[in-house]
Amino acid sequence: MARMIWPLVFGIGGAAILVALGVWQVQRLAWKEAVLADIDARIMAAPMAIPDQPDSQADRYLPVEAEGVIGDTFIRVLVSQRRIGAGYRVISPFETGGRVVLLDRGFIPVAEDLPAAPEGRVTVIGNLHWPDEVTGATPVPDLEENIWFARDVPALAEALGTAPILIIARNVSETEGVLTPLPVDTSGIPNDHLSYAITWFSLALIWLGMTLYLLWRIRQRMI
Repeated sequence: MARMIWPLVFGIGGAAILVALGVWQVQRLAWKEAVLADIDARIMAAPMAIPDQPDSQADRYLPVEAEGVIGDTFIRVLVSQRRIGAGYRVISPFETGGRVVLLDRGFIPVAEDLPAAPEGRVTVIGNLHWPDEVTGATPVPDLEENIWFARDVPALAEALGTAPILIIARNVSETEGVLTPLPVDTSGIPNDHLSYAITWFSLALIWLGMTLYLLWRIRQRMI
């Protein structure tokens, strides 16, 4: 029996650690779901005017309504849409009465020609955002083809001569043909805690199974 004590202790201890990690991921899942619900509620709240000095953290996802003129210049950011394929997010300057900000006008497939910006003043309802899309693997912009690979707000603002404030359009009072708004939502925020929890609990079961098999082998040798 003494030969079975340490494998038993090791097996139970290892399984307990794995179960604890699974429980922790379940707790993280509840926390993340609450965070996402809060963001969803914030995104769909009543829009307000753009703050004088918006903060990239405190005002992230803030719903805003602004009236102004969309500039003729633009930058295309390469993206992909499910069931549609490759296309571009179109970013243009948006003059809102003394201040020019960035406007994410929406998505256009690569095969389509970009229509001219609406003439005159338009009303835009959308959300402020500072996307965190730049990684070490992000290619540098192709300035000759006017194609970027991430929405780097400070760099976009410098290139288009605007304030580093980005409105992602949810609705524009003047339709823009093939351009389709891609509003802010929480679908891009990772929430893998359930799969992590299942992984840890599965490993705990495998660990226990291996422990029982090892104990059975030891017992067979003792007989």
